[in-house]
Amino acid sequence: MRSDTLAVVLAGGLARRMGGGDKPLRLVAGRPLLDHLLDRLRPQVPAIILNANGDPARFATYGLPVVPDGLPDHPGPLAGILAALDHAAAHHPDLPWMVSVTGDAPFIPADLVARLHAAREAEGVPLACARSAGQTHPPIGLWPVALREELRAALLAGERKIDRWTARFGCAAADWPTDPFDPFFNANAPEDLAEAERIATAR
Repeated sequence: MRSDTLAVVLAGGLARRMGGGDKPLRLVAGRPLLDHLLDRLRPQVPAIILNANGDPARFATYGLPVVPDGLPDHPGPLAGILAALDHAAAHHPDLPWMVSVTGDAPFIPADLVARLHAAREAEGVPLACARSAGQTHPPIGLWPVALREELRAALLAGERKIDRWTARFGCAAADWPTDPFDPFFNANAPEDLAEAERIATAR
């Protein structure tokens, strides 16, 4: 476990391709996607928060802080990341780093946080994101809390693309294999739930 890193599960999206509702609460192998994700995330960090909009009571059984976007009109995952960085600064001043994961990716690697830190340190840059099969996953990344004011300014100026913003500072990529499955598989649409079920039962 990294003792210096807070985790945020990004669950603030509109889930349009899933037909609305909360993707992390969709069931796979009899349990919500979020349960599978938290099983893998909890051993890696000392604290976890959820970024979600609307009534936080729907996540009450998890006993985790629920932090909404601070900007209106669902401007995307960067807004959730900023809200989480602000929460980290206010409530976890001893945790200078934050890792973000998406609430629809139930099979994240057990070494995600350690490998993201290692990639960042190896390249001497402040940011890192996950990559598999040559594809980067910008919302699954490592963020220094110290950059939150720079992120706020960019969002207020209209920035919405994660990788365009992270490129300003330098972002390392940590690679994972996709055999026997892509650890960053995400359940975006109803048909993806069947594939998630297959992965969950095959593990």
